[in-house]
Amino acid sequence: MADLTQQEWVEQLEKDDNAVILDVRTDEEVEDGYIPNSVHIDIYMGQGFIDEVEKLDKSKNYYVYCRSGNRSGQACTLMGQLGFESTYNLLGGFNEWEGEVVE
Repeated sequence: MADLTQQEWVEQLEKDDNAVILDVRTDEEVEDGYIPNSVHIDIYMGQGFIDEVEKLDKSKNYYVYCRSGNRSGQACTLMGQLGFESTYNLLGGFNEWEGEVVE
């Protein structure tokens, strides 16, 4: 897992043709907007989150975000334990996101 600033996250994501953006916020938070092309799996689903994450392709690079960067950090750690090699946590999360948003 790597913690990346928004600038680092965006720059790396733009050059990564093996990238998946993962939103681990709640449904209510996603209703307020989300980063385009992101996959949504709520980390608060507990075992359900693990079950859904296990279906993902472990060879991809995952760019993970939540509201503030806390839950996405936990998600990256958990994904690492499940065998994912490349996870990147967005520091500051969606609260500090200045890029494109789908509402």
